[in-house]
Amino acid sequence: MTGSAADADGLRAYPTADGSFSLESERFGEAFHSSAGALNEARAKFSRPAELDRWQRDDRLRILDVCVGLGYNTAVILNELPDVAPAVQWWGLELDRRPLQLALEQPTFRALWKPGVLQRLEAIQVNDGWNDLTNIGRQLWGDARTMLAKIPEQQRFDLILQDAFSPQRCPELWTEEFLTDISARLAPGGRLLTYTRSAAVRASLQRAGLQLHSLLPAPGERIGWSSGTMAVKPGGPCAAEGPGWRPLSPMEREHLFTRAAVPFRDPDGIASSSEILRRRVLEQQACGLEPTNTWKRRWRGDAAVQAR
Repeated sequence: MTGSAADADGLRAYPTADGSFSLESERFGEAFHSSAGALNEARAKFSRPAELDRWQRDDRLRILDVCVGLGYNTAVILNELPDVAPAVQWWGLELDRRPLQLALEQPTFRALWKPGVLQRLEAIQVNDGWNDLTNIGRQLWGDARTMLAKIPEQQRFDLILQDAFSPQRCPELWTEEFLTDISARLAPGGRLLTYTRSAAVRASLQRAGLQLHSLLPAPGERIGWSSGTMAVKPGGPCAAEGPGWRPLSPMEREHLFTRAAVPFRDPDGIASSSEILRRRVLEQQACGLEPTNTWKRRWRGDAAVQAR
């Protein structure tokens, strides 16, 4: 596929830093993946902290993929399951069919996956999922806020892969209400994994009763003060530090008490992104929390003193 073919539909194809195929969205003004590369990001932010070796043949692995996109996150997890794999119950939420379709047209993308995984991706695109014996996949196309309610209320998940465009670009899927709703779908010990380090998102997840951890950077990712979030529902084993994550640093914990932590709000589940952003700005202006720029300057100052 040429870049111009995707441009006509507002999606531009490009190779990421690790050589894997990805897209940029004209609508959201953002790439689907980080500078580390699509494959590296999927492994570091989703499959590695999932600790997939915890599941054995007689187990059941329940996954919710929020914003399936090109399919990397689900594909990496399915690809890295042990040969004697557990039964998988998978649900996907996605607004746009085109990213997965464009990915599946790429020979380099197809070559990344085991045949069975590639068949699952094709089934999502063509048949809205799959159903063979104990392995079940169900894809719901549309606004994730609405589609979430179509998943049976009793369904719980061991892993939630939250990979919407960034909170400032797609605040609809990072609101206090939506994050509370998906957090409630976690099984005890379940893990919500996301690339974002947003204080607003982390604070909402914490208020939803989840325990916060910080993800480690992907190979090739620019090193910063934080690289993503793992939020765990109490009730199952999870060490403070493990493969792909660590505890929040003091800087990250203080971030949760700045204006950056004011949540995105969408009480009725139908607000536009501009409405959600406008409401948050007004709430930030009225709150008494520390300005985020002050927090940044303070920590930069501490780092400069320690470097002397």
